[in-house]
Amino acid sequence: MSAAEKRTRTVQGRVIGNKADKTITVEVERRVKHPVYGKYIKRTSKIHAHDEVNSAGMGDTVLVAESRPISKTKTWTLVEILETAPQI
Repeated sequence: MSAAEKRTRTVQGRVIGNKADKTITVEVERRVKHPVYGKYIKRTSKIHAHDEVNSAGMGDTVLVAESRPISKTKTWTLVEILETAPQI
């Protein structure tokens, strides 16, 4: 791993869509503290990531890294599949 790869931002999320060719939709969940009440709240973001070989499936837990813009909405790339979802 080079020095440039270590500085890129990576996030972990769950694949919620893989219908498009070489693209996955990942739902990233984060916890933020409420400014007044102090309770932690879950917030989610949907990001599109580049999956070159269409390896990620629905429900998989994946690690994605920020990259140069690949298309209008795709600025993330798939780094690795951390956990595969059970097939039904």
